Amino acid sequence: MKSIVIKSYGGVDKLIYAEIEKPNVCEGEVLIRIKAAGVNPVDCKIRKGLLKSRMKNEFPITLGWDFSGIVVDTGYSAKRFKPADEVYGYARRMKISQGTYAEYIVLPESYVVHKPSNISFDEAASVPLAGLTAFQALFDKGKMVKHQKVLILGASGGVGSFAIQFAKIKGAEVYALAGPDREEYLKDLGADYIFDYSDKDWDKKYLEILPEKADIVLDFVGQDVGKKAYELTKEKGTLVSVINQPDVDIANKLNINVKYLFVEPDSIELDKIRDWIEKNKIKINIDKTFELKDAAQAHQYIEKGHTLGKVILRIP
Repeated sequence: MKSIVIKSYGGVDKLIYAEIEKPNVCEGEVLIRIKAAGVNPVDCKIRKGLLKSRMKNEFPITLGWDFSGIVVDTGYSAKRFKPADEVYGYARRMKISQGTYAEYIVLPESYVVHKPSNISFDEAASVPLAGLTAFQALFDKGKMVKHQKVLILGASGGVGSFAIQFAKIKGAEVYALAGPDREEYLKDLGADYIFDYSDKDWDKKYLEILPEKADIVLDFVGQDVGKKAYELTKEKGTLVSVINQPDVDIANKLNINVKYLFVEPDSIELDKIRDWIEKNKIKINIDKTFELKDAAQAHQYIEKGHTLGKVILRIP
């Protein structure tokens, strides 16, 4: 089968379009013909070797954790799916080796969920990692409830776009920080207040509007913006970061809760997201689509930052 592999860590030149052996389905597993794969910032971190101390890996590595596709075979005792079922899922396993930048993947059936029936394969592939990250940040770590105020840093990216919508579904008031020229997009997703991070006084404007600060702050950016997040969180509120391990000393001084999230596969949560999509409660925006062989271009594009929604690899 065709795939994108890396045989060593480094730049985009390490992404090799190659023929590798098609995987065999085993007990409790499903074999899926991948139609589309999401490209995420974490894929670039893996390519560079930035996660090698945190996760086991085995070269050659096929990158990618997001997918949508069609079931072509099932192993013994795998009874939830049948051939021709359209599915999607988050394919991260304990060891980084077999990913979704490929024509086929084998996964335990517990990782797989029926694809939302009202969206395309490209759209479905944009959901799992970003959607689960937003869901787990808001509800598992943030414990968000109705009427709370949520500040989202990096609101126009793949994760932020879902976080705005999930928060609004559950009745939150949303404050969104993103790059310039994002106001119309963020309003369309439901954001109540929007700030341009290129405005050096954006945080002061936020505090003028919300002097009591947000109950929950989601940091999808890190860097200097992430450092400001502590001061923008309400006392006894919660700061959730997917970028950096929180500074507990600062958090204790400010009397805020801090949580770090490394998103986990969860078919129950992904099924809940599927239900929202099928009820037309979620808008999905794909920023750009690339062919599988052009994965290096996709990585270059996403590493520039400031994407508006998700980046997708289409698998021919």
